[in-house]
Amino acid sequence: MNITEKLAYIKGLAEGLSLDNSKPEVKVINEILNLLEDMAYSVDDMEDLYDDLSAQVDEIDHDLAEVEEEVFDYDFDDYDDDECDCGCHDDFDDEDNPFYEVTCGACGQKLNVSEDVLLEGEIECPNCGELLEFDFSDLFDDEFGECDDCDCEDCKPTEEKE
Repeated sequence: MNITEKLAYIKGLAEGLSLDNSKPEVKVINEILNLLEDMAYSVDDMEDLYDDLSAQVDEIDHDLAEVEEEVFDYDFDDYDDDECDCGCHDDFDDEDNPFYEVTCGACGQKLNVSEDVLLEGEIECPNCGELLEFDFSDLFDDEFGECDDCDCEDCKPTEEKE
């Protein structure tokens, strides 16, 4: 039973009581029922508009996927995360890109910084303009930050890629 059907049922119950319409409390009840009726029709209209909008968004999403496939010449459904089994690329997955809290040494401003920004090595504090530098060179196996047990193109040192 939808909202308008429930309201019709309640109005039928109220009419079945044979209330005296001249009494003030009955007038209030009738006005409340009229208000509920207006609200029920508004909700029905909004549900219809929502359904239309949802269908349009689905259509736009489908069209956008086709455009992305055409423009980028890449089928996102065919992407395989397991191309490289060494685990060296796991930390760079956009879906799992964590944020870290960094405090500016000059002004004390706390910043939420993505892992990608940290790996770039520096960021300017938006509060005071101080350059915040991050050094992760001691965390990597060699100067290029690659792993030693992977043969994928991304992990080969720069001089071997050429």
